[in-house]
Amino acid sequence: MLPLRIVIILYCLCFLAPAWGAKEYGLKPLEIAPGTYVLLGVNEHFNFSNGGNIVNVGFIVTDDGVIVIDSGPSRFYGEQLRAAIGRITDRPILKLFNTHLHPDHILGNQAFEDVPIAALAGTVEGIREQGELFNDSMYRLAGAWMAGTRVVVPTEIVKPGFVEIGGHRLELIELAGHSHADLVILDHATGVLFAADVVFHGRTPTTPHADVGQWLQALDTIAGLDFKLLVPGHGSVVTDAGAIAQTRNYLQWLTTRLNKAAEQGMSMAEVLQPDAPPSIKELAVFHEEYQRSVVHLFPEIEAKVLERGRVVQE
Repeated sequence: MLPLRIVIILYCLCFLAPAWGAKEYGLKPLEIAPGTYVLLGVNEHFNFSNGGNIVNVGFIVTDDGVIVIDSGPSRFYGEQLRAAIGRITDRPILKLFNTHLHPDHILGNQAFEDVPIAALAGTVEGIREQGELFNDSMYRLAGAWMAGTRVVVPTEIVKPGFVEIGGHRLELIELAGHSHADLVILDHATGVLFAADVVFHGRTPTTPHADVGQWLQALDTIAGLDFKLLVPGHGSVVTDAGAIAQTRNYLQWLTTRLNKAAEQGMSMAEVLQPDAPPSIKELAVFHEEYQRSVVHLFPEIEAKVLERGRVVQE
């Protein structure tokens, strides 16, 4: 039997020829600070049109070479990211950081196999354990854009602290909440904070590996940092703490909604129909991500509420 990804590619060749030819992401680096660039993804779900380009990726051109922050959702993306960097500078790429394990941030790694790929220990473990599942899932969601993509596990484990590279003092901050290991990078030379998926802006946060309590603590940590520009994992770059507050407000609303629903004995089918204020509903892809979060989070919340009820009765 053919592997699933081969079957999907053959399907795309037969029925989705235009998508097969649409391998250009049109990546355009945006300079947000001296020598610091961001490539902004769209606030959408993965689909056959965007090829998985829903993520913000960045790079810093230092005196010694280039530091890349996340590699995108596919081999094609990673290769085109390297080409986009090459159009900006001829300095060598020194290192790639993976901020966490999710596929839109790491499946371009194979375009950077000739340089150190660095991540937190928890991220390395997560990619090693779940990377192939992510890759198969992306083949289903983005089709031919994923052709030839394979999982490349980071080669270097980083720890929290400061790293001096080419005149830039990078602070590596280890957090958790969006995933079990979230790397946030603050460049003290420019004041640019790469917050990764700990912060979303204008888009509903995703929760497949979330611990909301830890996530809220992580947001408090980020809010206390001295930054001039914040690059969220998804959404536009901001100059203040507005995106942090927006992410916090959504997570607080979500957990309050799910806890109240569990306490009222609502079924998951009932909970899947959201009752949200306009500030929540206006976030991109709200309906779909809210329903995914119900599936991710509600069973555990419901089990805890039921357990508390049994304890009280006893």
